[in-house]
Amino acid sequence: MIVFENVEYVYPNGVKALRDVNLRIGEGEVVAIMGENGAGKTTLLKHLNGLLKPTKGRVLIQGIDTKEATVAELSRKVGIVFQNAEEMFFSGSVWEETEFALRNFGFSEDVIRRRVEWTLRFMELWNYKDKSPFMLSGGEKKRLALSVILAWSPEIIVLDEPTLGQDQLQKEKMMEVIKLLNTQGKTVILSSHDIEFVAELKPRVILMKGGKIVGDGPAEKIMVDLELLESCSLIPPQMVQLTSRLEFIGIEAKLASPEDIARDIMERIKS
Repeated sequence: MIVFENVEYVYPNGVKALRDVNLRIGEGEVVAIMGENGAGKTTLLKHLNGLLKPTKGRVLIQGIDTKEATVAELSRKVGIVFQNAEEMFFSGSVWEETEFALRNFGFSEDVIRRRVEWTLRFMELWNYKDKSPFMLSGGEKKRLALSVILAWSPEIIVLDEPTLGQDQLQKEKMMEVIKLLNTQGKTVILSSHDIEFVAELKPRVILMKGGKIVGDGPAEKIMVDLELLESCSLIPPQMVQLTSRLEFIGIEAKLASPEDIARDIMERIKS
């Protein structure tokens, strides 16, 4: 369980980035945090592993107050892949980068070898295992950062803009990874501007504006609230835009697949 209780955060320059945030995220949930730039999304994510401590209020990670724990202690429970993945790297090769945390946490050589090989193959980075992380493309760096997290398998996985720099095939791979983690009971929290990706994933969606939470609910509810999305400077998913224009034939705005919408239209034409 992740709990934010009346959390406020003020940066040293006086900018108030979080305002009275109250939030509960249960084990095994998939949650997408959305909002315009400056809404407070990344600031909120940095509170999950203690990189930032609340100016006011408290954050509990599985009952642990982040003010009373170090980043190293919390990292066993929370793995974060930041938007600028390259800032996480410091090793000479992709293999060494992926195995570093496992060695630091005291895993055996056999476990390290098996986990590193599995995650690099799964993330399609095996052919780059001897290459410098800094020589990878932007999308490959993002996948390597996620590979590092997957290798040590924390209970909570946080992804900041996971589809940034990814082509459609890699977005599909990212979707596959998130769904796999969900079947394993992992809690996955992502911050994203990619509304089409979030619409297809259909997680719980939290909308932020000006450091506050202004919307919270299933994607099927939040994504069809056109007024709320507009207030957060978000463009509705294409399928929602389409169905909202079909109200004249009795179709309500909804988050649906093209196949479902086509079927609905055909049924109404027949009747």
